[in-house]
Amino acid sequence: QLAESGGGLVQPGGSLRLSCTASEFTFSIMSMTWVRQAPGKGPEWVAAISSSGLTTSYRDSVRGRFAISRDNAKNTLYLQMNSLKPEDTAVYYCASGGRIILKSSVRSEYTYWGQGTQVTVSS
Repeated sequence: QLAESGGGLVQPGGSLRLSCTASEFTFSIMSMTWVRQAPGKGPEWVAAISSSGLTTSYRDSVRGRFAISRDNAKNTLYLQMNSLKPEDTAVYYCASGGRIILKSSVRSEYTYWGQGTQVTVSS
C-alpha cells in the first residue's frame, strides 16, 4: 500500500514537499513514479526514480522545479516542488509499476497506486 501526505494550498512561487510511505511490499527494489491528475483532465506522470535512487526522470513542464528522491531505509518517496504554478494544481499520486522505471500516465499500468494528496496553487 502507498499513502501520500504533504499536500495543501500554496501561493504561486511557493514550495511544498510531498511524501509517500510504502507498506506491504518491498519498496527498496521497486521503481517509483509520481503521477498527478488535474480537475477535468487525465493523469500525467510527473517524475520517476529507480529503485536505488540513482536514476531520475521528469516531464518537461516540471524539470528544474521538482525533485524526486527516496529513502529506502524509511520506505518513503518524496517530491520536492518549488516555484509552483497554478497549472501544477492537481491530486498527486505515488505509484509503482515494478523494478523498471515507468513513465506512464496510464493508471492500469501501475501495480501499486496511492490514495492521492491535493495540491492547490492559488493566490
